[in-house]
Amino acid sequence: MEPNPSGNPESKADYGASNIQVLEGLEAVRKRPAMYIGDVGIRGLHHLVYEVVDNSIDEALAGHCDRIEVTINKDGSITVRDNGRGIPVDEHKEGVSALEVVMTTLHAGGKFDKDTYKVSGGLHGVGVSCVNALSSRLEARVQRNGKLWEQDYELGKPTAPIREVRAMTADEESGTEVQFWPDAGIFQTTEYRFDTLAERLRELAYLNREVYIRIADLREDDEIIEEEYHFEGGISEFVTYLDEARTPISEEVIYVGDEDADVPVELAMRYNTGYTENVLSFVNNINTHEGGTHVSGFRRALTRTLKGYAESNNLLKNAKVDLSGDDFREGLTAVLSVKVQEPQFEGQTKTKLGNSEVQGAVESLVGERLKIWLEDHPKEGKRIVDKVLLAAQARDAARKARELVQRKNAFSTGGLPGKLADCASRNAEECELYLVEGDSAGGSAKQARDRHFQAILPLRGKILNVEKARLDKVLANEEIKNIVTALGTGLTVGSEELDLEKLRYHKVVVMTDADVDGAHIRTLLLTFLYRQLRPLLERGYVYVAQPPLYKAKKGKQERYAWDDAELQEAIVELKGESAARVTVQRYKGLGEMNPEQLWETTMDPKRRMMQRVTIDDAAAADRIFSTLMGDAVEPRRKFIERNAKYATIDV
Repeated sequence: MEPNPSGNPESKADYGASNIQVLEGLEAVRKRPAMYIGDVGIRGLHHLVYEVVDNSIDEALAGHCDRIEVTINKDGSITVRDNGRGIPVDEHKEGVSALEVVMTTLHAGGKFDKDTYKVSGGLHGVGVSCVNALSSRLEARVQRNGKLWEQDYELGKPTAPIREVRAMTADEESGTEVQFWPDAGIFQTTEYRFDTLAERLRELAYLNREVYIRIADLREDDEIIEEEYHFEGGISEFVTYLDEARTPISEEVIYVGDEDADVPVELAMRYNTGYTENVLSFVNNINTHEGGTHVSGFRRALTRTLKGYAESNNLLKNAKVDLSGDDFREGLTAVLSVKVQEPQFEGQTKTKLGNSEVQGAVESLVGERLKIWLEDHPKEGKRIVDKVLLAAQARDAARKARELVQRKNAFSTGGLPGKLADCASRNAEECELYLVEGDSAGGSAKQARDRHFQAILPLRGKILNVEKARLDKVLANEEIKNIVTALGTGLTVGSEELDLEKLRYHKVVVMTDADVDGAHIRTLLLTFLYRQLRPLLERGYVYVAQPPLYKAKKGKQERYAWDDAELQEAIVELKGESAARVTVQRYKGLGEMNPEQLWETTMDPKRRMMQRVTIDDAAAADRIFSTLMGDAVEPRRKFIERNAKYATIDV
């Protein structure tokens, strides 16, 4: 392990039981886990790991930790180890050790004491006590003050008082190790995904450039899967990573930073030849999906500084349209990270920063430093301004095209696409819109559906790849116009937000054939939804239909199967003791199923399987879409090679 960077024994001695403050108890966590970790599905499961890692990151932010190790153990448990100061183990005023207080009391920890942590991650401070409450078993080991201490817990309760195990050896560092087994009685699944954890840990390593973070997966018998992240370039390297599949206007990443200010700010940004804005913002390592005052300050500084630079250098003399703030952000990839002592969060998901003082701090620093960079890089500055002018011209054309897809009366069929077979219900919460590949499958779906709440919109061929098209071309595409008009929300165009209150269907279901062309159409549709209708994905309104791949039949008996394993089970079940032949049909297209079969397997709410499309990690989602649908070939080739083992090819 790397040595502790602080090298200050006094700072460790000052961190004791008196620094741990208790705010309230833990009783409700097991009864209502979703209130504390979001849900009890795959997202909530992974959130347990993030809560423990956040404690270690807090130690790194305070300058007392530079290595964090996360291990997925063979039995499915998780171990998180750091080389920080170690959670205090001396007796707390509550009458038990400080470690036990931290592990068993909600809102207990050093992050509430600003002498211990000036800034800290985690939205509500539920921390490791939540992890303990939602684990069938947890083991905590602390190396501190020259000794190793241990305490075990079951269902959030200690099985015995804290115990001193032994003295530390001369080469051992202080630190904390937490191993936990998520409770299978609470979570829908307890199987961790390596890639999901790796994406978040990689992100944390970019945001905290002084930290080494390692993740290892020990579940495979024949190999250990492991990765280590350490990025001395910090968020500048993050921008390069995000832009791997895009063509930059300038190779240099613009970096602005002042980590010694009252509000420490870091910004890295670069323009590319694409048409989308990709700004990731963080407050104390929390991804602020909904933006907030720090993002507002950045945008104001960007617009004011670039416009002032263009005017002072006479670069707008040929401009035929007025410039707006949106034009300055087309093709921009940026990572903005701020540290705030008392962050105030608001918004739909409590990830929108509300601190008013942060806006001025970001605006002032970015404006000052960006102006200097532009003066030192006149060629790159001119390229950026030219890009802004092209964006303004495209926006003017898009304004005219957008008028063609403006939604008329929300429930008037006069303004709806002619190919749309609408449903009878006007209750958006129960209504479903199926985006179906081709007229043939669309015809079957129209016959199969429940007309009361299921609407069908057949799509002709492959829609436009919006990753490679300007907004005016996107809005002029006939199939896209039909989708937007049917949904009724309008589009997100720059600062003009779509209106979710006008959404006519709370389930938007992508239903395509189970072949290569169907997969391509599905990807094109998801790219469009992500880039232009992203709030639908964030609210969980988008689904992918899961039609069966096989039908096994013996006489009049039939079984459907969604993968090869289910097919083998179906064949064994149908054969039974007889030697009768079981025939297998492989469905490659929805049109191969009659309306009754399509309803029974894919559209009946009582029996169907649908996959909800969510955005767990905005950075990972953006990178995947730009890799698969962008211009750069090499990143796409690498992605396919890396994931080819998961593909099924029909010959």
